[in-house]
Amino acid sequence: MMKLEQATIKDIAKELNISVSTVSRALKDYHGINAETKRKVKEVAEKLNYRPNAIALSLRKSRSFTIGVIIPEVVHFFFSSVISGIEEVAYARGYNVILAQTNEKLAREMSSINTMLSNQIDGIMISFSKETTDFEHFSKLLAQNYPIVFFDRTPDLSGAINVMIDDYQGAYNATSHLIQQGYERIVHLAGPRNLKICLERERGYREAMLAHQIPVVEEFIVECFEGTAEESKMLTKTLLSKSQLRPDAIFANNDTVAIGAMMAGKEAGLRIPEDLGIIGFSDWQLCTMVDPTLSSVSQPGFDIGAKSTELLLDLIEKKVMAEQITSPMILPTELALRNSSNRLKGKN
Repeated sequence: MMKLEQATIKDIAKELNISVSTVSRALKDYHGINAETKRKVKEVAEKLNYRPNAIALSLRKSRSFTIGVIIPEVVHFFFSSVISGIEEVAYARGYNVILAQTNEKLAREMSSINTMLSNQIDGIMISFSKETTDFEHFSKLLAQNYPIVFFDRTPDLSGAINVMIDDYQGAYNATSHLIQQGYERIVHLAGPRNLKICLERERGYREAMLAHQIPVVEEFIVECFEGTAEESKMLTKTLLSKSQLRPDAIFANNDTVAIGAMMAGKEAGLRIPEDLGIIGFSDWQLCTMVDPTLSSVSQPGFDIGAKSTELLLDLIEKKVMAEQITSPMILPTELALRNSSNRLKGKN
């Protein structure tokens, strides 16, 4: 096969019979180069399929123009929408994105960080794993003023730059909706308690119950650590088997957990939403594919990715200094109400 040689600035200069420095300035839109010369240079550059030498460019500017993104799971609908937001902003600003997933493992998280650092990427965005309870590896990066932005799952660390949704308000609104639909014995299938987002969702549930003068039953707050439909189904079956204190609604930490609860309710012969109301969190695509359709708290995943990337690139390009960012960026949620929780629909 014939090797395809990459065109250089010298090739463009030779084609137009002008100097290399003029070509370079024209490609960078310098004010001293007239518009017609710029047009001709860019036209020939496109014809010759010229691309800037990324390695040389990074050496000149001491940047690789590459950022790293570390997430728990690529298949998770929320994180896939976050990635879309990240790539949209990164590519628009001339950066490439390297993606790594931890599969919820601390060891893989640390390995991914080390690999990215050894490849001299310009900065990292991360949503840490369920196993991560010690943040020393993050503290070291912060102490060295390395550009890093945390999103969704954020650590409680001095100097950390965090982008998150309003988990508390989303949970408060979801629980309040169930109460307004006439449910009173509401279970919260909670997430891992080492994750701040899960604690905030539990707090929102608790405070919504108290605000509506409904006592919080501690047995109704059940940790669903794995966050799978199978785990949720098993836990819900146990809860529904209690005849004296059987729940009439479930607020789940995520949509997969909510669907597991729905499966358990159906197997128990309960009608949804008449006998058992269910609402999840995240508003994944599958919410509209189940029967009945699943109510959920909608997270702005794309916006989280876009805002996180804007912050990281501003740090890298020194448009903003880390010490200027003193509070987290918190994005609002919305309720996506569907059939699984609308018990009063059509009633006066």
